[in-house]
Formats: sequence, structure tokens, C-alpha cells
Amino acid sequence: MIYTIIFGLLLVLAVYYFSGIGRKKVKPFPKHWHPLLMGHVLFYRNLPKAKQVVFQERMMQFLSEVYIDGVQLELEELDKILIAASAVIPVFGFEEWHYTNLSGILLYPDYFNEDLEFDSKGQLRNIGGLVGSGRFEKQMILSKKALYHGFANTTDKSNTGIHEFVHLIDKIDDVTDGVPERLLKHQYTIPWLKLIHKEMEAINDNHSDIRKYGGTNEAEFFAVASEYFFERPDLLKKKHPELYKMLVECFRQEPSSGNNYG
Repeated sequence: MIYTIIFGLLLVLAVYYFSGIGRKKVKPFPKHWHPLLMGHVLFYRNLPKAKQVVFQERMMQFLSEVYIDGVQLELEELDKILIAASAVIPVFGFEEWHYTNLSGILLYPDYFNEDLEFDSKGQLRNIGGLVGSGRFEKQMILSKKALYHGFANTTDKSNTGIHEFVHLIDKIDDVTDGVPERLLKHQYTIPWLKLIHKEMEAINDNHSDIRKYGGTNEAEFFAVASEYFFERPDLLKKKHPELYKMLVECFRQEPSSGNNYG
């Protein structure tokens, strides 16, 4: 009898933990965040009111699952808002999404170098964000300056926050290769790879308006093209219709028309 009781208790604890009931509670969306989102996040501003409510819920879900720490800075509400928005935007077309390969984010005040230094004199500091590996596995490091610039400038086709979360999406199958297997239907894999290589060749031959960094490798192309897709969807659709169509299939949303499938 005692063993049955113990087994029952262990089963309840297992269900309690793995169902997520025992994890951090999702807090209600602070109402004063709405004007901050309206003022800083164009993607959110372009959503109908009903979708804005969904966006708010998705943000709070994300913030309940990931911790954010500031390095030599005091975290502000807008820091959390922009990070959460960066996480939600690329997966907003999916009814539910959890970044299972992310546990924490470190926010640096400035750009940093390969040694994660941002205040050492004489060193090149040009990294705005990265997805960690090794001892930094399941960690993301972001520059606050780069994060804010991505949302402040809506005409440059760049957004560091979105870029890094797209890398996370790419990496969710344990391989960062520019092929987001969790997003892209199997029949699109080969056409997607062919399109990537065609676009990368155009970039490296200076025949493309896609940011030069996109020609580095397949993973960087996917992240850079995704920034362009969410920052300047109308322009991408006009200049790169095939790429735009493929990214619509991938992300299940069409930002140029305000249509979100999720």
C-alpha cells in the first residue's frame, strides 16, 4: 500500500513538473507597455487590436520561460519589451512556440568582441548579438545599443534581436545550417537551399541589396533575409519575390499585407 502511495505521489510530481504547472507563473501584461510597444515596435503597431492582444500574451509567456540579466546595466522595462518582441515576431504565425534551446539572455550595454568584452580599449567591438555554444549553451548575448537601433531604424532592413532569435529557430534541430526544419515543410528544403545559394552568389557579386553579411554562409543568410522580411516586407516582395514567397511559407505570415496565419 505504501509503495502505491509513493508511486502515486511521484507520478503527480512528474506530471506537475513536465506539464509546466510548476514553472514560473505567467504574469499579466502590464497595460502601460501597450504605448511603449506602439511607439517602438512597428510590427506590433501594424497588427489589428485582436492580434495585438495575442502578441501581448505571447510576450508574457516568453518572459515567464526565459530569464534576462543585465551586465553592468540596470534592466529597464523597455529592454524586456524589445527582447520579448524580438522573440515573438518571427514565430507569431505559429499558434504556440517555446524556445526550448534558450534559458537565459545577457544584455550588454554596448557592442562587444569575440571574447565578450565591451569595455577593453583598443579591441574591435562589432558584435551586436550571438547565440551561445559550449559553456554558453542555451544562452543569448545581446547588445542593448544594437537591440534599440534595430527597432529605432525601420528603413535599414536590419534588426539584431530578430536576427539572433532566427538563429535560435534555425538551431532548434541542433544544427545551425540555414534550414529551419521546424518551420519549413520537407518539400521546400531543396528549393530553399537552391534559392539561398543563388541569393548568396548575388550578394557576393555585389548584385543584391541584401546586407553583405548574408553572403557569409547559409545560416547568416537565413537570419539576414529574415530581418529584411520583417523590417521591409514590401521592399523584399518587390525586389526578391521568390525569396519573399518562400519566407511567407516558412514563417506562416505575410507582413507586407498584415496577414498573420497563427
